[in-house]
Amino acid sequence: MPKSLRSPRQQRFLAQLVSLRKAKGLTQAQVAEKLGRPQSFVAKYEGGERRLDVIEFLELTEALDADPCAVLLGLGRSGRPRA
Repeated sequence: MPKSLRSPRQQRFLAQLVSLRKAKGLTQAQVAEKLGRPQSFVAKYEGGERRLDVIEFLELTEALDADPCAVLLGLGRSGRPRA
């Protein structure tokens, strides 16, 4: 299995998280504050420098008031977002 850090699916995942944050009208700093982390934490996962583990992902979706299952469904093999 190839590494996923720079894979197309990972890039779609990051784009989806950035889009979700922006749709909620939040800055990286505001999300970081909700998570109790520095702004650089958000910048690094959004920029693809680090991955989120499952717990971090759940905490992020909670901070963004988003359904984690809906976010993951958007990453189907076809690459097309699902409704």
